[in-house]
Amino acid sequence: MAPLRSRGVRHDHADHLTRLDVPAVLRADLGCDAVGVPARHGFRLLGRLQSTGCVFADGAWWWWIVPAGSDLDLTWPFPSHYAPGARVPATDARLIRRPTGPSPYTPPIPLYLMVCQITGTTPRWPAVAGGPARG
Repeated sequence: MAPLRSRGVRHDHADHLTRLDVPAVLRADLGCDAVGVPARHGFRLLGRLQSTGCVFADGAWWWWIVPAGSDLDLTWPFPSHYAPGARVPATDARLIRRPTGPSPYTPPIPLYLMVCQITGTTPRWPAVAGGPARG
């Protein structure tokens, strides 16, 4: 008998990662990555964000869909996990929250700031080339 598969996920047994798939009715033109936090932070984080896209969860982690490349020049704090291509180390993740609008994405900067806040980490921004602007 074949194993049961959760809706919205595609299993890749070669590397034991699962791809989180957004519902087909939502346009994901920017590509999809995912940001995961331990489940103990899930409700707290969800309650602090004004806007969320698709959120997936399994027993141990909650995963927010963000546009591809949302890790550019950012170091997501421990214990969060950034997953390019929305390929996550989960086997039974399921969609637990759909966006209220047409976008599957959670805005990455507010998500980053909230993840930093709940993990007690100071946000780290890249140095600007040439120093501060002068007027």
